[in-house]
Amino acid sequence: MQYVDVACRLMLLTVFAIALWSKISGRDAWEEFVRSIRTMAVVRDALAVPAALATVAAEGGVIVLAAVPLRWAGWAAFVLAAGLLTCLTIAVVRVIRRGAAVACRCFGASQTPMGVPHVVRNLILVAVALLGLVGSVGPGHADLAMGVVVGIFGAVLGLLMARWDDLVSLVKG
Repeated sequence: MQYVDVACRLMLLTVFAIALWSKISGRDAWEEFVRSIRTMAVVRDALAVPAALATVAAEGGVIVLAAVPLRWAGWAAFVLAAGLLTCLTIAVVRVIRRGAAVACRCFGASQTPMGVPHVVRNLILVAVALLGLVGSVGPGHADLAMGVVVGIFGAVLGLLMARWDDLVSLVKG
C-alpha cells in the first residue's frame, strides 16, 4: 500500500502545483482567476478575493504536505485535497445547474466552459485523495527504485489530469 500512497501524493502534488502556478504566475493570471470566481457567482462578489486566497492557500497546503515524507503529512494532504476538491466540485455543479457559460480557470487560461467533464475530473481526483489516504495506512516498507517508478507514474497521471480539457476534446473528436 506504500506505493499507492506515493503515486497518489505525486499525482495530487503535480495537479495542485500546476493549478497553483496558473493562478499566481502573474498579476494577469491572478486577476483572471478572481474574475472567474466572480463570474461563477457561487460566493458573494465581496468574497471573491478571500475565496481566491483560500483556494490558493489550500492548494499550497496540499503541495507542501504531499511533499513531506511523513505519514501524518500524507494523511493531512489527502484530507485537505479531498475537502478542497469537494468544495470545487460543488461550485462547478452550481455553475452547471444555473446554465452559466463560465470558463474553467483551474489550470490557467482556458476557454472551455465548466461542464460535466470538470465534475468527472474533480471526482476522480477526490477518489485519488481517498485512495491515497487508505493506501497510507499500511506498513511503511518500500523499495526505493519501485517508489521512484510509481512516483513518476503518479506525476505523469497528474500532468494528464491537468490537461483534462484537451483529453476530453480528443475523445469527443
